[in-house]
Amino acid sequence: MLNYSHVNIYQDNELVLSDVNIEMKQGEFIYLIGKTGAGKSSLIKTIYGEVPIKEGEASICGYNLKKLKRSDLPHLRRKLGIVFQDFKLLNDRTVHDNLDFVLKATGWESNKKREERIAEVLNEVGLPTLSLKMPYQLSGGEQQRLVIARAMLNNPPLFLADEPTGNLDPETSDDILKLLIRINQEHNTSVLMATHNYQLIDRYPARIYSCANTSVTLEKGISVR
Repeated sequence: MLNYSHVNIYQDNELVLSDVNIEMKQGEFIYLIGKTGAGKSSLIKTIYGEVPIKEGEASICGYNLKKLKRSDLPHLRRKLGIVFQDFKLLNDRTVHDNLDFVLKATGWESNKKREERIAEVLNEVGLPTLSLKMPYQLSGGEQQRLVIARAMLNNPPLFLADEPTGNLDPETSDDILKLLIRINQEHNTSVLMATHNYQLIDRYPARIYSCANTSVTLEKGISVR
C-alpha cells in the first residue's frame, strides 16, 4: 500500500524530514504524530504528489512517487481519500453539489449512479437529510463528515487525514475518529491520520509514527505518553 525507504523530504529546498522509512499494509490504521512544524503535513503532501520526492524510494498504491509524472497525479489522487483540517469545501454550492462536482470530475457520467452514490455516502457519514444545505449552514463536525463523504466517493484504498479533528471540540473529535475507524474496519480502507491529539490516540490505539527533529520514528508502545 505505502512504502518509503530512506526518503529525504524538502520544502523550498530546506530539509524537513530525513531518512524516512514507513511501511503500511492494506487495511492498516496508522497515526502520524508530532508538534506543529515537525513535518507531518509535508510528509502527507508527498503521498498525494504536491511535494516531490527527489531522494530515496517511495511507492503508493502501485505508483513510484520518485518517477511520478504530472499526468499521473489525477489517477493517483483517485486512489486517495484526502481529509483536510480546513475542509476545503465549495461554499457556493450545496452539500449535494459538492459531492456531485467530484463525481463528474472523476468520470461518473450516469446521473442515476451519481445520485445513488451521493445518497450512499451521506447516509454512511450520518448526513442523509442535509443534501440541500450549504456548507456554511453546517456545524464544524457536519462539515468534516461531508469532507469524509467526499473522500469516500470513489472507494479509495487509502485515506489521508491531516489533523481532521484539529478544529473540533473533544466530543465531535471523538465522533469523527470513530467514523474513520469504522470506515477502516468495514471497508478495509487504510487510514493514515496526522494528529497531535494524544487523548484520542490513548482511547483508540493503533500503530504510531512520530515526527521530531527531522526524523520519523516507529513508536514501540501503544500510548505516546
